[in-house]
Amino acid sequence: MSSRRKRMKRTNKRFGSAATILSITVVLFVVFALGGAGGAYCLVNSWLQDLPDYEDPRAFEVAQATRIYSADGVLLARLFLENRTVVPKSQISTYLADATVAVEDERFYEHPGVDPQGIVRAFVNSFVKGRGLEGASTLTQQYIRNTILVDERTDITFRRKVREAYLALELEKRKSKEQILELYLNAVYYGEGAYGAQAAANVYFSKDAADLTLAEAALLAGLPQRPGRLSPYDNPDAALERRAHVLDRMLVNDYITRDEYESAMAEPLTLKRAEEPLHGIYAAHYFVSHVRRLLQDDFDQSLVFGGGLTVYTTLDTRLQGYAENAVFSALGQPGDPDASLVSVDPRNGHIKAMVGGRDYATNKFNLATQGSRQPGSAFKTFVLVAAMEDGMPPHRQMDSSSPAVIRTTPPWEVSNSEGRGRGLITIDQATAISVNTVFARLIWDLNERDGKTGAEKVADVSQRMGITTNIPALPSIALGSQNVTPLEMAAAYGTLANNGLAFPPIAITKVEASDGEVVYEAKPKSTKAIEPEIAYAATTVLEGVISRGTASRARIGRPAAGKTGTSQNNRDAWFAGYTPQLSTAVWVGYYETELPMNNVRGRRGFGGTLAAPIWADFMRAAHEGLAVMNFESQPRPKYIWKPEWDSRISVPSLEGMSRAQIAEAMEEAGLRAVFSEAFNTTVPVGQIISQRPEGGARVRDNTVVNIVISRGPAPQTPVPPVIPPSPIPPDPPDVPSDPTTPTP
Repeated sequence: MSSRRKRMKRTNKRFGSAATILSITVVLFVVFALGGAGGAYCLVNSWLQDLPDYEDPRAFEVAQATRIYSADGVLLARLFLENRTVVPKSQISTYLADATVAVEDERFYEHPGVDPQGIVRAFVNSFVKGRGLEGASTLTQQYIRNTILVDERTDITFRRKVREAYLALELEKRKSKEQILELYLNAVYYGEGAYGAQAAANVYFSKDAADLTLAEAALLAGLPQRPGRLSPYDNPDAALERRAHVLDRMLVNDYITRDEYESAMAEPLTLKRAEEPLHGIYAAHYFVSHVRRLLQDDFDQSLVFGGGLTVYTTLDTRLQGYAENAVFSALGQPGDPDASLVSVDPRNGHIKAMVGGRDYATNKFNLATQGSRQPGSAFKTFVLVAAMEDGMPPHRQMDSSSPAVIRTTPPWEVSNSEGRGRGLITIDQATAISVNTVFARLIWDLNERDGKTGAEKVADVSQRMGITTNIPALPSIALGSQNVTPLEMAAAYGTLANNGLAFPPIAITKVEASDGEVVYEAKPKSTKAIEPEIAYAATTVLEGVISRGTASRARIGRPAAGKTGTSQNNRDAWFAGYTPQLSTAVWVGYYETELPMNNVRGRRGFGGTLAAPIWADFMRAAHEGLAVMNFESQPRPKYIWKPEWDSRISVPSLEGMSRAQIAEAMEEAGLRAVFSEAFNTTVPVGQIISQRPEGGARVRDNTVVNIVISRGPAPQTPVPPVIPPSPIPPDPPDVPSDPTTPTP
């Protein structure tokens, strides 16, 4: 509160209440025994310069807790620096009021705010008995010291005492005794972090101030004198001794009878501390932390934690319970990854449920609003919308072969997680089964129009729809390479549910000051992010993701649409989806270590296997009792392409296909294949060696694609066998010749 007090307007006027100054002067004349009333009067008048403006209605305010309520009226939290709940005197035990007067200011109802007898007693204690400047403060003066003069509380001088007395006299002119007593009982510190009677009754006896017994009230009334030393938790003997003194003063001043006195004296000390929630938050800790941050962005710190604001929020505690159950029943075991969930009403942006982590007591980092992570294929939705805005219908065929080499610098090579691809498939089909190479080629194809890159178009679409993080214009955003939060994704997908109208997410609907004045009221205003026919067309495609694609585990028995997402190495698993009534985003992953989720309870960590089931569990419960609604039908968009786009076809990459598969793919693409064969030592027989034009090139319909098929290694020319020469016959035997024998 001190910072607020310092900003309070101060007045330098000379006070005209001569009677007030004179009454203080007379007392000081006695105290100082100075040489005449005139000198004392001048001294007092000099001390009364630069007083806080006691005419300001805020001058005597005490710090009050800010209360935060859900949309269905549940108290979610109390934010405070001083734990105080201001209540009217009618809700404070009469015993406590009487005990306080009896022990602190027994002439309270007789004096005008300053007690001359008390001042004389203080003078004696200070100067005769050598105890220093003490005592003499009435309840009114104590209240002054703890409110308008709180910044001077440590100034133990006659100057401060005089200023305190003057303001006490002025306050008593403006307030009745009962009003002043009520103010005091709500302001005073009772120890153990409890400010005011209501908080003290809770801290020491776990009950309301109206329900205090005589003995309990006497104990509390004795604490403000030395709240630390007299704490009944730490020093019960001293607390009981002080209680006895209070009861004695009540008896002497006829506030209680002898029987009441004796009964209260005999009552044992029984303490029961009310359970205080962590940081004053009773429920929905991560949502409340988000609300607190929003309040601190818009209001002074002293007002947020001491201004007694009443804050009304959008949270539905029923849906919050469903969200927590869906997350923690799926991932509540040691070693499980972290998870977050955000659900918004797409029709106004109201945040209905938020799970920001596993345990707020041990980790206050809000994964729902601060946990920026790669959305993976969940970002393909924005590529889909950008393509349709650019004139590409969902039935447009794209090359799904893998890998795709995108002609960036350096080249960007993209592969499909499921293998080499399926040849030519439609954008609709590629969305349902989440084919990476199609979306990499698609964002690159968007470069060819309007002098704006495809990445720039996709980034623009995402931010129009509700992504507030700065998205870099890089082709890799097609596969979710940037970081976003679940809150952003829930809001952006809600734009599709709301026929292209985007609402920023809203957590606070209204804020009232302590006097009931409305100081803030949300007035949701939508912006037209995309055309309604584009939004509906995208929704139709995304319905297929659930009905026949990667999110089969997200089926909830009513119309719904959405998209799975898995980042590289399975470090992040997402599902963002919606009905006409709710848009919800779920993220799963290890937020600190970013470990791969290769085995989570026997499952590999994909968006469809981890995030989608959590989404479905929550959405089924959240829609119980709600009417089944279809998405609002819109006219089919007019996909008008530039003429050169109408007849240009993307040549499929034929690598790895057999001759029969190549022929089928070329026929489906509307192209002609001309085959030739060649020997090749590295490419197996029947596989493609090369194609011209290459895969990904854009050509006219019926274009000839020259395809060279391998015949395998070239056969070697056979070498004729080596025939050895005929052997030389041996010489004939050396015998006489016989003329009758033929010569051999």
